[in-house]
Amino acid sequence: MSSHETGDTHPCPVAGGVSLMSSIESEATSGDIITVTIGATVPTGFEHTAAEEVKEKIGVDAQISKDRGRIYFQIQTDKLFQVHLLRSVDNLFVVVEQYDHYQFKESKDETLMDLMQLASKLPWTNALVVWRLNNSLKKKRGRRRGGNGTKVKPSSKATEVSEATEVSEATEGSEATEATEVIIAETEPVPEPLLSAEGQTEEESTSDSQSNTQDSEEAAPEAKVIKFRVTCNRAGDKHSFSSNEAARDFGGAVQEFFQWKADMTKFDIEVLLNIHNQEVIIGVALTEESLHRRNITHFGPTTLRSTLCYGMLRLCKPQASDIILDPMCGTGAIPLEGAIEFPDSFYMAGDNNDMAVNRTVNNICHIQKRREDKDSAPGLPIDTVQWDLCHLPIRTSSVDIIITDMPFGKRMGSRKKNWDLYPSCLREMARVCRPDSGKAVLLTQDKKCFSKAVSRMGGLWRKTHTVWVNVGGLHAGVYLLKRTGGAFGQTPEDVYESPGVVNTAGEAKEDTSLP
Repeated sequence: MSSHETGDTHPCPVAGGVSLMSSIESEATSGDIITVTIGATVPTGFEHTAAEEVKEKIGVDAQISKDRGRIYFQIQTDKLFQVHLLRSVDNLFVVVEQYDHYQFKESKDETLMDLMQLASKLPWTNALVVWRLNNSLKKKRGRRRGGNGTKVKPSSKATEVSEATEVSEATEGSEATEATEVIIAETEPVPEPLLSAEGQTEEESTSDSQSNTQDSEEAAPEAKVIKFRVTCNRAGDKHSFSSNEAARDFGGAVQEFFQWKADMTKFDIEVLLNIHNQEVIIGVALTEESLHRRNITHFGPTTLRSTLCYGMLRLCKPQASDIILDPMCGTGAIPLEGAIEFPDSFYMAGDNNDMAVNRTVNNICHIQKRREDKDSAPGLPIDTVQWDLCHLPIRTSSVDIIITDMPFGKRMGSRKKNWDLYPSCLREMARVCRPDSGKAVLLTQDKKCFSKAVSRMGGLWRKTHTVWVNVGGLHAGVYLLKRTGGAFGQTPEDVYESPGVVNTAGEAKEDTSLP
């Protein structure tokens, strides 16, 4: 959204917006319980997994959106803190209003005018009350963290975005939030302390309660103007307007109604305009940055999002005392998420690349240090080893679950090498995995090669379920495999097949190995 200048002012809407903010302040501190709808963006393909987690942790049913990658559920404000316990969601927002069949006008100008007029008609009160309460929760979490760290101030190098900024349009089946986030220039996140609604750092706003009381009494007549931005996420090809145009004009109307100040980077509140074909949802963001960045500090070229890792872990349903293996751990995103969220199992992480192993170790150390700072038990049930994937230093039939992100053949490895790698690693995985009870959850975008490799492993692995996901714009599959009861070494599939070898049934084998 860019700052939208208008020549005429409308006293009535402005007065309404200003008085509305005054009533919101009193409602947020009154303690009255209201019910609101919370929206959450989740990794595409794992909407049902996220809905199950909501039911399990919050006790309410979640509705899966027609727009892939979103779920919605209702919650009372006294249980608002519970939404921040969800591990499968990337971003959270409170719904202001939802239109299932919004009637867009034929011309672009009429449609944009409609969106501008919509801003003053929306029921903002409950959503903004929740936004205020959410800020209070952030402050409480900041105080519980304690610490005597250095005060962190927002970066002064805010990048202004002009109205002519190009915006990538989200298309059907893509992750709309990711596609349109580029309308705002990225700045370095302020990790801790969190920014309060007034633009101060957490420690600055809570450092001295007595001086704050005096300052608040003196500064009450001169309350700072709230800074905001509007982000439009649009999917569909039948719209006459762009995401940038919708965000610009709708944001201008919001600015005029509330008398807020537009700021692309150092904003206090983010208004979301989500458009999917004829569905329009207006919301207010409750997260400042995606929750998938919670564990990793040392990133590699193909680091998985923590929310996607959590979805993969829930697929295999870890049990107490399970031995869980990630033989191609990269930066350790999967075993780290498992060790934190399913700590009753033990995790082995390994890779053949020494840089990957070092990143994993550094990420584990970061989490342990963070837990020490919070006075939590610092230890994690995880170990890291450098090894050869096809010759794992692990006993036969000793692993309960194997979960890993396999090379796509894009940034890492190649499609040609995958034809040799996939059968070899599936054989070695079958060797270390327990017959009958063992499982494997494997992520790959090289679907043809993987399907062929699994079909050749018929005596050792059975494919039971597939979840189609979007990974960085690539259409990939998460495959759930079940280890058969066949003993390793007693089935024809676990013997390397050289070119031209004929199997026991007399059928010629296809040469899929490298020359």
